[in-house]
Amino acid sequence: MSKLGSGDIDGLRAALLRINGKYNMIAPAIISAVVTTDSASPKLYNPDQKMNLSPQEYDESKIKTLSSLEHIRRRPGMYIGRLGDGSHPDDGIYILLKEVIDNAVDEFIMGAGKRINVQIDDNGLTRVRDFGRGIPLGKIVECVSVINTGAKYNTDVFQFSVGLNGVGTKAVNALSEHFRVSAYRDGQFASATFCRGILVEREEGESGEKNGTEIEFLPDREIFPDYLYDETYIDRRLWRYVYLNAGLKIHFNKTVYHSVNGLFDLLNEELNGSGLYEPIYYKDQTLEFAFSHTDSYSDSYYSFVNGTYTSEGGTHLSAFREGILKGINEFSGKKFINKDVRDGIVGTLSIKIREPIFESQTKNKLGNTEVRSWIVNRVKDAVSSELYKNSETAEQLLDKIVRNEKVRKELQIVRTEARAKAKKVAFKIPQLKDCKYHPSKDKPSKTGYENMIFITEGQSAAGSIVSSRDPMRQAVFSLKGKPMNVLGQRLNLLYKNEELYSLMQALNIEESIADLRFDKVIIATDADVDGLHIRNLLMTFFLHYFEPLVKLGYIHILETPIYRVRTKAETIYCYSEKEKDLATKKLQGKGKIKKNVETTRFKGLGEISPKEFGQFIGEDIRLRNVTIDSISEVAKVLSFYMGKNTPERKQYIMENLI
Repeated sequence: MSKLGSGDIDGLRAALLRINGKYNMIAPAIISAVVTTDSASPKLYNPDQKMNLSPQEYDESKIKTLSSLEHIRRRPGMYIGRLGDGSHPDDGIYILLKEVIDNAVDEFIMGAGKRINVQIDDNGLTRVRDFGRGIPLGKIVECVSVINTGAKYNTDVFQFSVGLNGVGTKAVNALSEHFRVSAYRDGQFASATFCRGILVEREEGESGEKNGTEIEFLPDREIFPDYLYDETYIDRRLWRYVYLNAGLKIHFNKTVYHSVNGLFDLLNEELNGSGLYEPIYYKDQTLEFAFSHTDSYSDSYYSFVNGTYTSEGGTHLSAFREGILKGINEFSGKKFINKDVRDGIVGTLSIKIREPIFESQTKNKLGNTEVRSWIVNRVKDAVSSELYKNSETAEQLLDKIVRNEKVRKELQIVRTEARAKAKKVAFKIPQLKDCKYHPSKDKPSKTGYENMIFITEGQSAAGSIVSSRDPMRQAVFSLKGKPMNVLGQRLNLLYKNEELYSLMQALNIEESIADLRFDKVIIATDADVDGLHIRNLLMTFFLHYFEPLVKLGYIHILETPIYRVRTKAETIYCYSEKEKDLATKKLQGKGKIKKNVETTRFKGLGEISPKEFGQFIGEDIRLRNVTIDSISEVAKVLSFYMGKNTPERKQYIMENLI
């Protein structure tokens, strides 16, 4: 391993160790994590529990019809997904911003305007200005306030638009305490101002502004009470826009976002030199893709439809994978299987279709079945053609596939032995206290009622969680001790290490990440040095063998209180020294005679009684969602923090220790 300088390490920390928007040079977590205590937190319940409700009169007077505005404000989750506070990239404020920018990007796609200006003030007031054709002045009010109104139903005006449901901007309007739209067309302008979706003022007249549309909005504090924009998430989203639309320029905070080569640039940014061969790249009017292999065990993709990121993939991604397989087999004249070809791939895919069908308004997964055949055929032809043209690329690609095949066959033997051994020991996983409910592909969990598994250290901590959990939706897996550091280990180690094998079986991810039995995988360790070390070992395990679990946001860290501060009348649980000091002052009182305050520091999860623990894994559970900022940085960070460079780590800690 080449020696990393302090500047390199600081860069890695900045990229991957951002905790709740602040940089902590000594924080032991391997990659960034954010606190979520909002409406996305699970609300646990027992569906079999009977509720004693007094009978109510049910007649015509009880039937209600909501206007579109009332429905958006009453059920915002149906339109923007989670609400949140800005600490997660899918929180509502980023969806509002996305809906507005999507419309501006649609103008660029249609050849009208190559620049977008984005501005966000400290108070959250957001402005987005495009230089497209501008909303028709006579319809400016209807286009931002009446659902199912817009020109995107007309394919002559918008051929490949993201926002085809006629809802996006209307939802932004309804969920903003201030919303103003201004359109400029050929020396004339019209503007309309709204408050929580209700028209307040309308203006029109002459203007010297260039053609286009400007929208400014301030998210409603009644809906998003404690929100704060994280510019890191905005930065990532803006880069994706320009990667998907080569030639587009977005100006934000004195930074210009621009890409010349589109998805090719995005892939190179993610690979950062870790690709085994020069990426295979293809682009036409409706399809663009790029991919290469790395030495990773898993495959990773960034897929888009009409410019929007489909984090859960869909029919287009399945067709892309199939096309790659068929193209390689056509070129090689062999019959490689899907797994051997896919392992190690990092790919980017973008398609443009006229009427995309998404599974929700947040557009995370494509459902159009008719796209499969043409994507498969075009990808197959492009891949085989590129391999014929470039013999060096073809040789390196086939070498990687042959190595994957060899590893798979070796694993089959080890896997068979491991399964046989497991059957002799027990039919059940001994360290798992399972829950009764599990989601499936056909029946996913409802938002707010997800199931979860806690990975704990030792029987003591597990005992507290088992006694206080909701057995319907909360499972517990207890580690026997510190798990093995798997960095640099081959995949067959999973089948030789009993504990790691049991964990893989408990999660049901041996064959595919898609088979995961839980909505959330939660690492619950003590807040001491040993607990943080175990956390890092588990993160290394997931990143080394099952990286998509982290990339897709399944991994979380449980936050539990460090201190309990109490008097006879009141108890406050504190998660930091600052919270402890504030709680102590509050409980002591403001008078001259201070009340006696008892402060207890929890050394481990096992010291928290089951009755107390129930408060911390119920409705008010505090979780930090673990995220990856860049795939290319993962190997470097793991190598530095978990590799065999102890002197460098020691020196780094001494230089940065506060």
